[in-house]
Amino acid sequence: MKLDQKEQQREICKYILAYLSDNPDAGDTFDGIAEWWLLSQQIKFETRNVSEAVARLVSEGLIEEHQGSDARKTYRINKTRAREIRNMLDQVRRSSRK
Repeated sequence: MKLDQKEQQREICKYILAYLSDNPDAGDTFDGIAEWWLLSQQIKFETRNVSEAVARLVSEGLIEEHQGSDARKTYRINKTRAREIRNMLDQVRRSSRK
């Protein structure tokens, strides 16, 4: 088994255990575990990653945070840095092609 596969398997084990820890009375079929439990845990994981990424972009001044009248925050590109952002993205695209 490749290292990538072992790491993926470890992650899946963590997702299953996290789901069961959050829902100790849960029980399901293999299909239910694959479809619902793992999806639920991956959404939590991805939400945390997105939250951290947004916070980083705000702290770096690349995007701006605005609080609406309903207290929800919205995020937009920092237009004063749009050219810099395009250059950064172009650089990433060029390096990924190599």
